[in-house]
Amino acid sequence: MVLRHKIGDFDLYYQGTWNNKIFEKCIAVVGSRRMTEYGRRVIEKIVPQLVQDGYTIVSGFMYGVDQAAHKAAVDCGGKTIAVLGWGINIPLESEDQKLADAIIKSGGLLVSEWEDQKGALWTFPARNKIVAGLSQEIIVVEAAIKSGSLITAELGLKMGKKVWAVPGPITSRVSEGTNMLIAEGRASMWSPASKGVPFQARKETPLLKLLENEGLDASEVARKLGRSIQEVGAELSLLTLSGMITEKAGKYYASEN
Repeated sequence: MVLRHKIGDFDLYYQGTWNNKIFEKCIAVVGSRRMTEYGRRVIEKIVPQLVQDGYTIVSGFMYGVDQAAHKAAVDCGGKTIAVLGWGINIPLESEDQKLADAIIKSGGLLVSEWEDQKGALWTFPARNKIVAGLSQEIIVVEAAIKSGSLITAELGLKMGKKVWAVPGPITSRVSEGTNMLIAEGRASMWSPASKGVPFQARKETPLLKLLENEGLDASEVARKLGRSIQEVGAELSLLTLSGMITEKAGKYYASEN
C-alpha cells in the first residue's frame, strides 16, 4: 500500500508514521557529497543542539553531508525528514536501508513526490525544492561552486527562508560555495554562537590547553598531540569560528576570553 499525504504545496509519498507536528519547526542541513573531516565535525556540533532546540532536521538523503545530518539527528534522539531524489518505492542499498529504517524508527519520515521514478539529473534539483519548502531555515555546511546545495539555498531565498552558510578554509574546494554565499550577502555566516550552539568546554579540549602558553601552527599542534593534520585542521577551524582561538601569520593562539 502506497501512503500519500499533502503538506503545504507538496503532495508526497512517504514511509513512516505521518505526524504533522514534526513539520512545525524544520531546518534543512545540506552540503557536499564530498564531505570533509571539517564538515563532519561541524555537523556533530550543530545538529545535536538544533535537535535540543526542537528542530526537525531536513535533508536530501545523499551520501556526505545529507546522510551525516540524518544520522546525527537520529543518534541524539531527534527526528529527521529525508527527501528522496527518486521514487519512494525504489529499493535502497543495504547501508542506505539501515539509515532509512533508523529514521523511521525514531519517528522521522522518508518522503518523495514520486512513486516509482528512478533518480535522474533532473530529479535532484526537483527534490531540493521540497527540502527548501519544508524548512523555515537552511544551513549550508559545505558546498562547491557548482553544487546542488547552492540550488537549495537559492530556492530558499526565493521562498523568503533564512539561509545560513558555514565558512570554511579558503583552500577547500567544498567551502568555495559557502564562502561565496557569505561574501555576496546571500547567506548569514553561521558560527557556533549564531544559534546558541556551544562548543566543547575549554578544559575538555587538549588542543586548547596546548595553545594556552604558546602559538603553534597546525603541523606543530598535530605533532604534539599525535593526531593527523586533517583532524587537527578541522578542530582548529571550528575553534576559530567559535572565537576560542585566533590565527595570526599561520599560528594559532588561545583567546583571552
